[in-house]
Amino acid sequence: MRWQQLVDETRYSGLYATGPEAEKALRSVLAVLARQIGGEVRRELIRELPAEAAALLGAGAPAARPLSADGFVAAVAARTTPPSTTQARWAACTVLALLARHIGEDLTRRVLAALPPGYALLFGRSDRLPQAA
Repeated sequence: MRWQQLVDETRYSGLYATGPEAEKALRSVLAVLARQIGGEVRRELIRELPAEAAALLGAGAPAARPLSADGFVAAVAARTTPPSTTQARWAACTVLALLARHIGEDLTRRVLAALPPGYALLFGRSDRLPQAA
């Protein structure tokens, strides 16, 4: 996958009017996600993404405690002008669901397992972890 493909898919999935608007949403969500996960899951996620996205995810150390899902949305909102929780939730859901489609079910499950409860909906999932059979 190339960066421009990721931007284009974000634009299409999120119904953004322009490429730069979609790219801003993508960059904002990835920058906040970078602080939420660490370890091997982070390294695997970085390997699956284009260089531009990988650089955003690799920037900075993960926070000692990841944000709640609502805190994640608030952090994305802080990067929007003017700050908007509604736009931030839309951006987070668009980008994270797209990311989940690209990285596959196994890695998505591991990313969700590394995050506090409540992130599944942001990734387009109904449950945080799959139900046991």
